[in-house]
Amino acid sequence: MPEKSKDLTEHRIISSILIVRDTKVILDSDLAKLYGVETRRLNEQVRRNLSKFPDDFIFQLSKEEFEILKSQIATSSSSWGGRRKPPIVFTEYGALQAANLLSSEQANRMSVFIIRAFIKLREMAFTNEILSRKFEQLEKQVTEHDEILIKLVQEIRKLIDPPKTSAKKAIGFRSPDKK
Repeated sequence: MPEKSKDLTEHRIISSILIVRDTKVILDSDLAKLYGVETRRLNEQVRRNLSKFPDDFIFQLSKEEFEILKSQIATSSSSWGGRRKPPIVFTEYGALQAANLLSSEQANRMSVFIIRAFIKLREMAFTNEILSRKFEQLEKQVTEHDEILIKLVQEIRKLIDPPKTSAKKAIGFRSPDKK
């Protein structure tokens, strides 16, 4: 597959990965498109082989999650031929397992891209976490340096500004007869 086509495919997959229940998932309809099958066929294969899909591979969205999702991605209403029940979502492992069930050439080819997309997202999250920690360290150092600089400026001001005294004292010796 040409490099440009790989990038487009990877971008398409990454853009279809959602976060639901703090888990990166892909909708059954998006996965079916990537695998070149109808959503109905994909879900049918999953239902026939539920023992191969533990809870950390797939789960069905609740009605509330589905409503939120519909408003975010503008899916069609059920009164106009859209989905009538909440979709099944696939984790990285579930997407790979589904490709194994379908065993079509396109599903096998696309499963590699899907796994790579999930890995890329995981690496991006890890990189962001590292950057966040480094930023916190930098912020702490700057704060410490600010405190040191403030103290340094205060000490320099003491050297620059003459001490304030209320009365000037005469410089020199005092003769014993003047008291």
